[in-house]
Amino acid sequence: MTKTVLVTGASKGIGKAIAIKLAQDGFNIAVHYHSDEKGAQQTLQTIENNGGKGRLLSFDVSNRAQCQHIIESDIEQNGAYYGVINNAGIIRDGAFPALTEKDWCDVIHTDLDSFYNVLHPCIMPMIGLRNGGRIIVISSISGVVGNRGQVNYSAAKAGLIGASKALAIELAKRNITVNCIAPGVINTGILDIDPIVFHEAMKLVPLKRMGNVEEVAGLASYLMSDIAGYITRQVISINGGMI
Repeated sequence: MTKTVLVTGASKGIGKAIAIKLAQDGFNIAVHYHSDEKGAQQTLQTIENNGGKGRLLSFDVSNRAQCQHIIESDIEQNGAYYGVINNAGIIRDGAFPALTEKDWCDVIHTDLDSFYNVLHPCIMPMIGLRNGGRIIVISSISGVVGNRGQVNYSAAKAGLIGASKALAIELAKRNITVNCIAPGVINTGILDIDPIVFHEAMKLVPLKRMGNVEEVAGLASYLMSDIAGYITRQVISINGGMI
């Protein structure tokens, strides 16, 4: 039976690249999006054009009740997920004194709360498969070392690392691995990072270039594979040598 992987934020950027790569690896992909339906349809079309299989799911990862309803309904109809890529997130950059309450809350509710909102409905069905599993959480270099102009984002992404490490301990006996990928400066095609933040970050990259989404997808592909079964509770950064 083909294993299914849920990829949140799969309509663009890193999530899209991961969804396409995992489909090439033979997984069925639940392609999640919130507002970018066109982008999600393009992701699914690419998957199907390459001979893969998938379906679309739409929900707001910051809305707990909506996540639970949509995910539980999908699992009831199609079966539990073998893997989850917790990727969806937003950025609201700015110097800390200038951050509004909304800037703080939007990032925390979307980037950090989504860990509970998305994964909680998935875990018991995943355990019920009795076939192990893979959870990959997309954190950030900002969550590892902090970054100027990203106090809110760094807080959320660091929180994801702590949550992932704790969950990895709980799920290890079920043969379900939990790991974080912490990308550095990645060319997603849309530079939504503050220009000052971007400039400061690039000065720290020994390779003197941005990473690309396919490189992040390749790492996710490895962590989702059978050969990565002894890797859990790790934070793997893909950052061009920044740290």
